[in-house]
Amino acid sequence: MATLSKTKAWISAMRLRTLPLSLSGVIVGAGMAAKVGQFDAYIFALIVFATLGLQILSNLANDYGDGVRGTDNETRIGPNRALQTGDISPKLMLKGIMVCGSITAVSILALIYLACYPEYFKLSILYIFLGIAALVAAIEYTMGPNPYGYKAFGDVMVFIFFGVVSVMGSYVLFVKSLSVDLLAPAIVIGFLSVSVLNLNNIRDMESDRLSRKRTIALVLGFRGAKRYHSLLGLGALKAVIFFLLSFESHWPYVINLLTFFPLILHYTAVWRFETPEKFDPQLKIVALCTFALAISMSLTAIYFH
Repeated sequence: MATLSKTKAWISAMRLRTLPLSLSGVIVGAGMAAKVGQFDAYIFALIVFATLGLQILSNLANDYGDGVRGTDNETRIGPNRALQTGDISPKLMLKGIMVCGSITAVSILALIYLACYPEYFKLSILYIFLGIAALVAAIEYTMGPNPYGYKAFGDVMVFIFFGVVSVMGSYVLFVKSLSVDLLAPAIVIGFLSVSVLNLNNIRDMESDRLSRKRTIALVLGFRGAKRYHSLLGLGALKAVIFFLLSFESHWPYVINLLTFFPLILHYTAVWRFETPEKFDPQLKIVALCTFALAISMSLTAIYFH
């Protein structure tokens, strides 16, 4: 029974509900690669494995960082964290972070070897540095002496790694070159991913204020953070439309805009929310809608190019 309880604690700490969002950019990048006939199932499988590893690593590090700093306390509204409840000790969580980080690092190296080495040696070196940067970014969001998540840089980093790096980085692993066609989908996934973080930060404003965790939501204030949220949604919608302009068929417009419609309802509803508790269920809605939109954008790129 104790082992089962500990297993549940680790599964909870991994925050499985965040995983679809982390794969959204990868799916779009793979779809755009398939559009030009350069998809490889083995490379895709390793990209997915490495991406999931990075997301789980980030979740465990976030649990540890916020836990030891006291950010996760009784004022927090969202789901309980493993350190917060005492289900996992700080020492054991550190071991889990090391194991997850090691496995993820190996998967990144395997991915680089399969996709780039030795024919694209210079590209493999670039991806080694990019992989190191991704590992560091996953850990130092709330861990370390100067966590960037406590200095209002979380939104920028999420846009870079969930949007730009995820979409463009995965595409290059297949195609070995960049395309301007990737810019709009990268912006879409980037803005929607930042929206999820912003919802999280609006929900946690009170506990973040008490623990001196500086986020964009705290800097802007409650009303300002909601306006910022609307701008993220508007930017994502404009980028979706820009992405669709390259299609001659009308079906990509219908499919992708229908997928985006629940997000329009979400961004409209956020203006009516006046209490932090109402923001928590919206995280799952935006994350799953982003995942669905990523699949939609990928499929339309493949079948309507």
